[in-house]
Amino acid sequence: MAAPLSRQKLLREWKLYFFVLPSLAMVVIFSYFPATSAVYHSFFEWAGGDTKQLIGFDNFRRAVHDHVLVSSFLTVSVLIVFNLFKMVPSILLAVLIHRLRSDRWQYIYRVLLVVPMIVPGLVTLFIWKFFFDPNLGVLNGLLDFTGLKGVLVWLDHVFGWGVFYADVPIGWLSQPELILPSLFLWGFPWIGAVGVLIFLAGLQSIGQEVYEAAEIDGVGALGKFLYIELPLILTQVRLSLVLLIVATLGGYGLQLQLLNEYGGPGGRGMVPGLWMYNRAFYAGEFGYACAIGMILFAFILVLTFINNRYVRIEK
Repeated sequence: MAAPLSRQKLLREWKLYFFVLPSLAMVVIFSYFPATSAVYHSFFEWAGGDTKQLIGFDNFRRAVHDHVLVSSFLTVSVLIVFNLFKMVPSILLAVLIHRLRSDRWQYIYRVLLVVPMIVPGLVTLFIWKFFFDPNLGVLNGLLDFTGLKGVLVWLDHVFGWGVFYADVPIGWLSQPELILPSLFLWGFPWIGAVGVLIFLAGLQSIGQEVYEAAEIDGVGALGKFLYIELPLILTQVRLSLVLLIVATLGGYGLQLQLLNEYGGPGGRGMVPGLWMYNRAFYAGEFGYACAIGMILFAFILVLTFINNRYVRIEK
């Protein structure tokens, strides 16, 4: 724990604090000022220029009755549940890498995880958009090659979905019924490099003597995962959960690039962040967009508080 600064030392070394001022100024100008401006303008009818009119809480009242916004919160709730399942492959891969006996191979796998992070996220989204292409996409080609499309067509006849047809290419991003399944498939096999590295950091803190004691008691590979590794990385799991909720609830780049500014056909892919973007840059309703941003902030704050307050981890 750092010792408190005495007044004499602070006065003697006050010049050193000038080195902090540039970073502090950057944070204030580029982080706190935009956030404060959003709070301020959420109470105005504002089109982004110099002219604005104070309307109090009208933007927030409008948001409550905005059917598109309410529907977008339902959509993003489904995506959060999807993303919870997507955490599982990252946890399993981290455990497998951790159990490698060779330090060299552990290092190689960590490097292989980091290398894809060099590719810009926008490029990755464009590649996945090509994967979903109905005529040239890899996904439809794979389904045709393996015969799985015939299975989907048969299931469609059984359940009456009206989505899959034998002689018609599957429009993953053009059929409203397939928008959410497409967003779920995105990123397969759902291994996030950052998540794996976070879980690996937690696993490396487990002492070897714990594994030796488990082996003496006859605990198998599955038992080690359920009773040793998983409980001891729950702190990292909770951190990943917070990051997941923040990214999913506030993000919209995925939907904007794969679909469009209206969330695709029928608005099935509309999320709150995308609706905020739509209202600001396509409708010119910057004040209302700021109000949506404040509502998103409140939701994220409440969910983060619940996670930190009630998701307890026994040491």
